[in-house]
Amino acid sequence: MMPETEALPFGPGALVVVGFYIASLLAIGGYAYTKRKDESLGDFFLAGRSMGFIVLLLTLYATQYSGNTFLGFSGAAYREGLGFILSIHFMTAIVVAYLLFAPKLYRISREHQFITPGDFIYHRFQSRFLCILVTLLMVYALCNFTLAQMKTLGTAFEGISQGRIPLWVGVISLTGVMLIYESLGGMRSVAWTDAVQGGILLLGFGILLYLALTEIGSLPVAISKLAANPDTVHKVKPPDAEGVRRWISFILMVGLGAAIYPQAIQRIYAARNVKVLKRSLAVMAFLPLTTTLIAVMIGVLMAAQVPDLNALVQATGAGQTVAPSETVFTLLCLKVMQGSELGYWLVVVLFAALLAAVMSTADSALLSISSMVTKDIYGRFLCPEADQAKLTRVGRWATWVLMVPIVWIAITYEGNLIDLLKLKFELLIQCVPAIYLGIHCRWLTARTVIVGIFMGLLVTLGLTWSGTLGFSEINYSKIWGFHSGVIGLTVNSLICLTDYFRPFRNTSA
Repeated sequence: MMPETEALPFGPGALVVVGFYIASLLAIGGYAYTKRKDESLGDFFLAGRSMGFIVLLLTLYATQYSGNTFLGFSGAAYREGLGFILSIHFMTAIVVAYLLFAPKLYRISREHQFITPGDFIYHRFQSRFLCILVTLLMVYALCNFTLAQMKTLGTAFEGISQGRIPLWVGVISLTGVMLIYESLGGMRSVAWTDAVQGGILLLGFGILLYLALTEIGSLPVAISKLAANPDTVHKVKPPDAEGVRRWISFILMVGLGAAIYPQAIQRIYAARNVKVLKRSLAVMAFLPLTTTLIAVMIGVLMAAQVPDLNALVQATGAGQTVAPSETVFTLLCLKVMQGSELGYWLVVVLFAALLAAVMSTADSALLSISSMVTKDIYGRFLCPEADQAKLTRVGRWATWVLMVPIVWIAITYEGNLIDLLKLKFELLIQCVPAIYLGIHCRWLTARTVIVGIFMGLLVTLGLTWSGTLGFSEINYSKIWGFHSGVIGLTVNSLICLTDYFRPFRNTSA
């Protein structure tokens, strides 16, 4: 049995290490400010379109893997067992999805100097309404993303300080750090800090694997224990037919959706050349094995070690603000820290990696929100005569203004963020046809894409809310194992594909 859950025993030394890490981020931001070439949007939001292989790879890696990989994925693997190995598939699917459109989008973006995803939408379809519709859906998804990271950021910092620094202080302080280095150097600061954070993240997952195998035991032994226990045997069984369909749904939803996150698209724009972009994506295809696989192993090992985590958490009164399964990472860290001095410092590095994962994801999302609000809303509709320098200044101020409500919600909201914002991916993927088909299919028209998006949203929201709003006693958020968003995307895509047959009808007429 694992030791009782209690506050992680971080001392002053751990805070010094974290303080040094935060100071280094500010130093990088200051250095990035000295390297700016001009006050153009391309320099501020895309780092002058000059990212090399190492920086692009690490910023993609640090952005794709967040604090949820440590806490959420390990917790899901604890609940579901080996079935959550599907996370490796959907994280790999993101890279496959990139390759479906990224090389061609990169070439178009260089020719037309795109800054945001909305720039491509407007260039391709010449529709202001479609541009603003896609932009609003993407801004919603990123606000969701940033809010969740802010909440995790404050919780992690509160844990590192053993409650001496309240959650609200951690959220405001670390947000302030991000805003400073982001305002100084824009994408250049974010990418360079992401490179540092990505390196720390890789180190952290390596440490996590070492600690799991040395402190808990081997994976074969854990699987044997789970199989021998009637209460946990379901965690090592293969999925049934509905489970397989659920896997397919997750792979489609996360794979297609995460690849069109605005911060991901802007990193495509920022690559030095198409060769650098393809090399970075090729390496990214293998990185789920260094991150997601390790998180799944932690969850499975802990499921065998502590089969009744709910009872343990309830008995000690710990972890009441999160799902009990999401404490497995903290439990492992506690066991290691109490074991030896070396274990203590390894966990300090591990929590620095957790902070790095959260901050690297949050700062990228925040910069993308700022760029879309500045370029696609302010610059395109409110002040189209503004020059590049003015838009860049607006972008800096927009970053600070936008963070005020996000930070306030992160501090005051006490419920489950997943329940509050669970529609993020399911709404975001309604933009998939506009980008994937828009890049490759000349016959696709703006009117059809708009109808497709609205019908996809109507189906998604209708199925999701049918039970909660009293329209039905059955919850239709999943049908036959498929998420409502994937069903909505299917309707959306079929509507868009009708444009393919229109030229033939016109010709025959």
